[in-house]
Amino acid sequence: MLVVVDMETSDYIEIRKALHEHPQTAGNEQFAHDLIVRHLQELHPDRVYTHVGGWGVVAVWGKDPHAPTVAFRADTDALPIGHRCGHDGHTAILLRLAELVDGLSPTDNILLLWQPAEETGTGARAVLESGILQQYTIVRFFGLHNLPGYPLGTVVLCPRTFAAASTGVVYHLDGRETHASTPELGINPGLAVAEIVKRFDAFNRPDGEFRQSTIICVYLGSPAFGTSAGHAEVMFTLRAFTNDEMEHLIRDANQAVEEISARHGLEVSRMLQEPFRATENYGDAVEEIAKAADEVPLRVCYQMEPNRWSEDFAEYLVHYKGAMFGIGSGVHQPELHHPDYTFPDALVEPAAQLFFRLATGGGEDSGLA
Repeated sequence: MLVVVDMETSDYIEIRKALHEHPQTAGNEQFAHDLIVRHLQELHPDRVYTHVGGWGVVAVWGKDPHAPTVAFRADTDALPIGHRCGHDGHTAILLRLAELVDGLSPTDNILLLWQPAEETGTGARAVLESGILQQYTIVRFFGLHNLPGYPLGTVVLCPRTFAAASTGVVYHLDGRETHASTPELGINPGLAVAEIVKRFDAFNRPDGEFRQSTIICVYLGSPAFGTSAGHAEVMFTLRAFTNDEMEHLIRDANQAVEEISARHGLEVSRMLQEPFRATENYGDAVEEIAKAADEVPLRVCYQMEPNRWSEDFAEYLVHYKGAMFGIGSGVHQPELHHPDYTFPDALVEPAAQLFFRLATGGGEDSGLA
């Protein structure tokens, strides 16, 4: 059952719409930052940190940093095509939560984080590097993501991993150019590239311990018909459902490229692009989400296979016990990142109420009708 939108919630729908109309990509989220800070100035948090990890904002209710702290994250950046992932909705949810907890005298601290640069996988690390979170004793860390394909308002729980680990990997293969009429005098990486592509296809493991290798791009030589190629670049995206399996996959991939390159007399270098860890949930935190959803009330379902896309909320779960969950945005909604995707406003209130119960242990009156 979804909570009916009331007058208080309508303010946050207007905020979401304002964010939607002013999308800014990772590293450029000034509009969202300033809007969040202005809104917090109307409330009474005990501490507000601005420009966290770039254009991030942290607000804390509670004066003792050594007291147990429950933390919540929303992401604020957009895609180049606009807010087609729902981060505008996530931001509005956390602003509504700020209003719900404002004026309480919680035993534990409540920390709200509006994080920039999720889409590039750099925002969470930048926030952690700021050192602000380390000033608090965070005992739980929660985040959510809206999920198309599920009934509106359904809470989607993953008992273990919520979202996969992934990374782009680029291999540079250097041989030696020569005249096209005497290719035997050079070292052409073409056959090595073909072997690498075939070997990486064998890494795909859809069953059991999931692994995935997707070829993204290949550059080989140049359009000069008198020259035998001497350089190539091969790019893949690698995915796995656990951080351990991801480490094994990267190791196996590197070993394969090094072995093939050595056999063909090529020099090889490599680099990772946009690495994301697996978002590995803490079991007790998942149970707490289920209990809070029942109190709102919201329907709960369990998704046993992790989402194949990645989330940089994973960085927080390396350091803190917590969990990420999904909330259904409609069975017939376009997929995330589709040009027609729009966050449904009806999710703002129920998601904020669920967060509120996690923040207070369900022991406070939120004014929910």
